[in-house]
Amino acid sequence: MTDTPRGNSKARKTLVKIHRWLGLGAAAIWLLQAVTGVILTFHFEAEDALLTTRSQPTDLAAIERRIDALATAGGKAEISWIWTTAGLADRYIILHDDPAGVSRKAYIDGAGAILRDNPADRYSVLGFIREIHLTLVAGQTGHWILAGSGVLLFTNLIFGLVVAWPRRGQWRHALRPRGRRGSTAGYYGWHKALGLWAGIPALVIVGTGSLFMFEHEIRELAGIEEITLPANPPTSRPIGFAAAARASVAAIPGSRFVGTTFPSAQDASYYAWVRAPGELYRGGYGGSLVIVDANDGSVRGAWPATEAGFGAAVIGSFYPLHTGEGLGLAGRILALAIGVWLTVMIVVGLLLWWRRRPRAKANG
Repeated sequence: MTDTPRGNSKARKTLVKIHRWLGLGAAAIWLLQAVTGVILTFHFEAEDALLTTRSQPTDLAAIERRIDALATAGGKAEISWIWTTAGLADRYIILHDDPAGVSRKAYIDGAGAILRDNPADRYSVLGFIREIHLTLVAGQTGHWILAGSGVLLFTNLIFGLVVAWPRRGQWRHALRPRGRRGSTAGYYGWHKALGLWAGIPALVIVGTGSLFMFEHEIRELAGIEEITLPANPPTSRPIGFAAAARASVAAIPGSRFVGTTFPSAQDASYYAWVRAPGELYRGGYGGSLVIVDANDGSVRGAWPATEAGFGAAVIGSFYPLHTGEGLGLAGRILALAIGVWLTVMIVVGLLLWWRRRPRAKANG
């Protein structure tokens, strides 16, 4: 692997050209993704802290009272789901319709106190940045543009690593570049060295981010269906949120409650998600599902993420690997560092291209 690109000058020149022109063609989107990714690394915690830093331990009964108050506000009032904010501990978001039928998100603390209640389509500054990172604020079209640019970035990183890969005995020189400061050779040496230092973890973060954009398509291709059970007809007044949350956590010992949907007139079931011991998720989210019968509080089924089949486990790893959450705080710091690294690599690559232009014209 180390000798082939060096031994075949024509193939190497072709890879260099591909690497350069792919980078130039998509540099703006990649730079936008890198910068917004850096900002978003700890944005859940930042958004919660901007509301208040006061901590209130989770009181499921108090949260149930808040949910009931929102659900019985009259008119078209309805509750869809409650989910952890994935930021500071004991913070939750309730998606609900107000009496006028307007979809809203109520941010609450562990005692059920409302910290913010805005229309669901109104973004905070950090929420808007997140929407840029996920869809370019262009809906499905933006989603596909970013999915394609992610695949392009992944392949370009591979091309860059192949081009930069040193021959045997030259690793020390490659990782410690020399060249006059500000010169083209100096920029090139640092561009190559930075690529070798962080290229492999960058491939993991960029690759899983790209795969995450295709999650539904990959599920369909692999024949992995979302977990559902036949509708459970209501037979009595449904149990409350607190009982359902406790049942979901008890179904998988040692787990932590993450969020749940609410029963409907057609299906008296809580689809509750928890974070089970041993999962890749280490922060606010979780990948284990528990379906609770809203008629009597019994557990209709439990699916710990740690017992998922190979295909489902691989797909479930995309998000925690992309965000670094799979390695806890250290992984998230690594993800932030890779975002900074990618920003620097793009800027240095553009500087190199700009410096080469006069020479290319003179030789042309």
